[in-house]
Amino acid sequence: MSSSTPGTTGKKTKAATEAKAAPRKAASGDSKASAPRKAATGARAAAPRKAPKAESHLAMVRRARRINRELAEVYPYAHPELDFRNPFELLVATVLSAQTTDLRVNQTTPALFAAYPTPEDMAAAVPEEMEEIIRPTGFFRAKTKSLMGLSAALRDEFGGEVPGRLEDLVKLPGVGRKTANVVLGNAFGVPGITVDTHFGRLVRRWKWTDEEDPVKVEAVVAGIFPKSEWTMLSHRVVFHGRRICHARKPACGACPIAPLCPSYGEGETDPEEARKLLKYEMGGYPGQRLSPPADYPGKPAPALGNG
Repeated sequence: MSSSTPGTTGKKTKAATEAKAAPRKAASGDSKASAPRKAATGARAAAPRKAPKAESHLAMVRRARRINRELAEVYPYAHPELDFRNPFELLVATVLSAQTTDLRVNQTTPALFAAYPTPEDMAAAVPEEMEEIIRPTGFFRAKTKSLMGLSAALRDEFGGEVPGRLEDLVKLPGVGRKTANVVLGNAFGVPGITVDTHFGRLVRRWKWTDEEDPVKVEAVVAGIFPKSEWTMLSHRVVFHGRRICHARKPACGACPIAPLCPSYGEGETDPEEARKLLKYEMGGYPGQRLSPPADYPGKPAPALGNG
């Protein structure tokens, strides 16, 4: 006769069975404790890099100036991408470039300047005839009004000459700070920062500023760089925005300043796929000027109707 209490053997057997089953449940992933371990493993695989530390203002300035130096090596030929032969032509071309490409402006201005070579000629134009010439640039009625108005102002107030001061240029119809800085920097050698859509997009991606207003962006960037760099910095940044750091799909994997960019990864990171996104001379295609500078390594753009 057994000395055990009736029912004890059954309880021990049940307990032993449950004890053996417990490790199997944990190993099978049924236990709640196993879920965080899986999640942590997945997170490590998806985010191999730690979040960067907050950057001091001094560190940002140093990084920004290094980006400028790097871009100077990548684009030693950076230049304004509007064709012009004098300050008046540059002023007109810059006004026309609003809401269109420099290429389309360059394809349009030869006929425009053949018809109206001086401010006096343009001020006396028949509006409908000018509108037809500049129609390819878009917003041709408003642009015609601005061009005839600024030409009349140049004729009446400045003796037919484009003024070389910011405060005079911004008083002309259709001329804002961006246009004025383009003209000052490239026709008169007066340093200026040109904040167009490309420039604003890139400086925000590079975390130089989070400002959206062009005037505020200009002020912030002016405080980072010496005045002597302003004009060429503008060209380099715009060149980079048009060729590599595109708005919708930047070619991160082909970017020469990727190690300095806090937004790396917003675009295509695979080097081969990124190279397919390169534009203009970087991708082996024509640039935006019909008459580029002698040191430009790309091909001239085609005339209107030929490309």
